Amino acid sequence: MIADVLAETTSRMTRAVEAAKEDFATVRTGRANPQMFQKVMVDYYGSPTPLAQLASLANPEARSLIITPYDKSALKAIEQAIRDMPNLGANPTNDGNIVRVTMPELTQERRKEYVKLVKSKGEDAKVHVRGIRRKSKDELDALKSELGEDEIARGEKELDAITRQHVDLIDDALKRKEAELLEV
Repeated sequence: MIADVLAETTSRMTRAVEAAKEDFATVRTGRANPQMFQKVMVDYYGSPTPLAQLASLANPEARSLIITPYDKSALKAIEQAIRDMPNLGANPTNDGNIVRVTMPELTQERRKEYVKLVKSKGEDAKVHVRGIRRKSKDELDALKSELGEDEIARGEKELDAITRQHVDLIDDALKRKEAELLEV
């Protein structure tokens, strides 16, 4: 029973860490990266649609990205969605067939803003992991009547170790992203 709770907790925490890493990838560095455009929602015939479902993204150079829509009528909507995306600072151009996005050079001040944003996202991810821990601890406490207190205490120690491990993974990803952002 305790093993089931811990296995489920590990699985949920691993998914939380992966979600945090994906969230970090959406924050831009000095290079253009198709992952930065994952959260771009395009108003396509009245419904918000992820950009990846409407177009292919190619990265020909370090600071530029080419977006080729599957439906040419979506060009204007894609261009507008990219322009409206916060924290991107990209200026898309449309030549009738493709949308070309050139990422401007990051200033030191802007890099520091992005570091703050990433730290905030990292803290949110840690809070989520701790929330999973709290829920799992409640599940373990509910098993106290069926199992002994010693078994529950051992399970809680394992739970704390799992939580610490996943928080450390988030911290490592955060440090890598911070180094990548501050790299000139």
